[in-house]
Parts: sequence; C-alpha cells; structure tokens
Amino acid sequence: MLELATDFLWTWVLITVLIVIGMVFTVGSRFVQIRYFAEMFRVLGQAFRHQPGRVSSFQALTLSVAGRVGAGNVAGVAVAIALGGPGAVFWMWVVGLIGMATSFFECSLGQAFKVVDERTATFRGGPMYYMERGLGSRGTAMCFTLLLLFTFGLAFVALQSFTASSSLEEAFGIPVHVTGIAMTAIVAITIFGGVQRLSRVTEIIVPVMAIAYVAVALWVVGLNLGKVPEALAIIVKSAFGLDSAVGGGIGAAIMMGVRRGLFSNEAGLGSAPNVAAVAHVPHPVNQGIVQSFSVFIDTAIVCTATAMIIIIAGMHEHGNIEDGVVLTQLALEQHVGAWGQIFVSAVLTLFAFSSILYNFYLGENASSWMSPDNPVFFVVFRLLMLLLVLWGSMQDLTTVFSFADLTMALLALFNLVAMALLMKVGFRLMRDYDSQWRAGRVPVFDPDSFADLNIDRKAWLDAADSLEMRTGGRRAVRRPRDGA
Repeated sequence: MLELATDFLWTWVLITVLIVIGMVFTVGSRFVQIRYFAEMFRVLGQAFRHQPGRVSSFQALTLSVAGRVGAGNVAGVAVAIALGGPGAVFWMWVVGLIGMATSFFECSLGQAFKVVDERTATFRGGPMYYMERGLGSRGTAMCFTLLLLFTFGLAFVALQSFTASSSLEEAFGIPVHVTGIAMTAIVAITIFGGVQRLSRVTEIIVPVMAIAYVAVALWVVGLNLGKVPEALAIIVKSAFGLDSAVGGGIGAAIMMGVRRGLFSNEAGLGSAPNVAAVAHVPHPVNQGIVQSFSVFIDTAIVCTATAMIIIIAGMHEHGNIEDGVVLTQLALEQHVGAWGQIFVSAVLTLFAFSSILYNFYLGENASSWMSPDNPVFFVVFRLLMLLLVLWGSMQDLTTVFSFADLTMALLALFNLVAMALLMKVGFRLMRDYDSQWRAGRVPVFDPDSFADLNIDRKAWLDAADSLEMRTGGRRAVRRPRDGA
C-alpha cells in the first residue's frame, strides 16, 4: 500500500505539478534561468565577501550544493540509466533546466520572507515562513515543517550515513560501526558550532569534492574524446525511443529522468529555500540567482559527469545492475583501473557527509520555526540526529526510506502549491530587480516598496550595507545595457 501511494504521487501527481509550475515560472519570467545566466557569475563574484557574523551568499550556495550534490549524483544517475536507459539523462537535463527557474523563485521567496533570529543574530527562512507570512496559513506551514523535519532532518540523515558506511566497507573493508562512530563524532563537532561553522566547513568541502569528481570525469572524457559524440547520440536517441537496443523505451526514460532529476537537484522540494534564506544579500533575487546556478552545477555538471563515465564505458548495457554505486564504480574502474572504485567510495563519503550537514540544518531550521524560544528542543533534535547517524550506518532501513519517499513527495506538493499561490509576489520581486538593473543600479531591496506584504523589516535594515560590503565599500553603479 505504501509503495502504491508513493508511486502514484511520484509518477502521476508530483511530476505533472512540478513540470507545469516550472514551465509557468519559466515562460512567465521570460526564461529567467537563461536571461540571468551571465548575471549568475557577476553575483557569485561578489558572493565571496561577507561581514563577520554573517553567512555570505557563497557560503549559502556551498551549503545548498552540499545537499543537492550527494548520493543522487553518483548512485541516482546510475540507477536512472540502468532502469530508464541513457535517455533518462536527457530528461534529467530538461527537468534541471526547468528546475533552475523553480529554484530561482522559491529561493527568492525564502529570502524575501526571512526573519531575524534574535537568539543567534542570524537569519531564518524557508517555505514555512513564506507560507505563514505570505499566505497567512500557519496550519499549512506546520504540516510542511513536520514533513521537512522527518524527511530531511531525520530519515535522510540515516540514509546518507548508511550509504557512506556501506561504501567504505565495500571499498576498504572498514567495519560499518567504525565509520558510524567516526562520522557521528565529526558531525557533532561541526553542528554544535551553529550555521556559521556549518557554512565554513561546507565552503571548503563542497568545492574540493565537486571539482575532484568533475576533474576525473573530464580526464575520462579526454581519454575517450572520440567516443563523446557517440555517447551524446545514444542519450538523445534513447530519450525519444529511437534506440531500441538500450533502455526501457521513452516512457521509462522520461519517468526515471524526471524522478531522479528532481531527487538530485531538489528544485521545488522546498529544501533549498531554508538555506538560501540565511545569506546576507542586498536583494532576495541575488540568492534566487545563486541557487538557480546551484541546480545547474548539480544537473548539468555533476550528473552529466557520472553519465559520461558510465555511457562511455558501455556500462549502460548492463541493466541487471541496480546498485547505482556499484555501476559507477565498475565504469570508472574500467577507465582508470582499480583505484576508480576507491575514488568513488571516497567521493561518495564526502558527498554523504556534506549532505548530512545540509540535512541537519534543514531539521534545525524546522525546529526553530516550531519552537524558536526553546533551546532544549534544539539540543534534543541534535542528539536524536547524531543517534540516527550512528544507527543508520549499521542498518538497512528500507521501510523508513520508503516512507521518506512518500513524505518527500508530500513535502514537494505543499511547497509547489504555496509557490503557485505566491506566484505574483515572486514575479514582483523579479521585476523590482529587473527595473533597478535596467536603470543602471545594482539592485537593493526596499521593503517599503512591498508594504502590503508581511516582511520582517529588521531583516533588511542593512541591505545597502551588504551591497557596499560586496562592492568594496562603495555603492556600485553600473551603466545601463544597450537598449535599456
């Protein structure tokens, strides 16, 4: 019964709603993910600077990438190819492109409705905040928060721990309990330092692990440059059912590509806005742009890297291998030798660790919204999460994960419906940014221009200071674009 309900939601309901809303945002914004693609690099160029005691836009980006880039990029892509054929990769690209617009708007909304956490002097935000403050529905926000707390804060923490421990046992013979104890200790040291320590750790780990993995993939592509056109042709032909020799047909390709694409990049799930909201930025759209780029990193770069490793090796023809980690390990081993298996395990462990940190913050943010003035609640959540890291490393929690699949689908539906109801607000934020940009100014958010919305004014008191900090102590002005 559980499996039937989950499959129905993922196969018929969620995918339809996700694509429809994503396309509405894409077309309504005049393809914001393409219009602002160059702008992503300008914003990122300013994102490295941050004030003491604040989380920078770049740190928020790396924390969100820590969640997006995980087991789904190594194991999930491989499973999608094994069950849906190479064409699943094409549909992952499609859902990634649409997801860039979805993530842009959900993270812009998360920033706009963020609040100041008086206890920690940091920002808090996310779908529960724009559901409560934007829609005026605390009941909807509570349902979303409970689903977020269970799915990411608890269940997926155990999943990532199990993935890391089982991978290290397979590659190095390290007992799962040893990995569990070590990971629990490291996570404990990190999470009790708050979101600033969390962001500092991911600021180092995420670029290293992503660059290392992509660099190896590029090396593989370089060694097999002549096979790249053939691999791309296989992906496109399989996507439209034109290559009967591979995959399970166009239906399987679309289903696996869309489902695994959403699971990997998380656009629309309502998880990334929680992290996006903590950044100190001059305008909500700044972080929307950055988080849109995060989806690009996940899908167009890291997922494609895994796909090329597998398809160039010809491992897509081994549809009987349903363990995605094993499939990727075998493919890389074929390219570079025995150390390929070790490398995949090491990278997967880093992915799992960074995802645990990301999941922890989602759970803590949910806890903060539910009980902002109760420090005991935070401590209980942290101890429970650490217990799940240790326990999950030694357990095959299949039933728990199946239930988490169901709650994740419900989580996404709550968020997507809220986004649809707040669509006009999202477009207002984008137009405000656009108008300032066309006028030759670097955009700064003025909450008085949105006086009809329940925005926490204290969260935007120093928006102009954030801009000056990013531009070297001066109020940056740019020339209007031609024709502006």
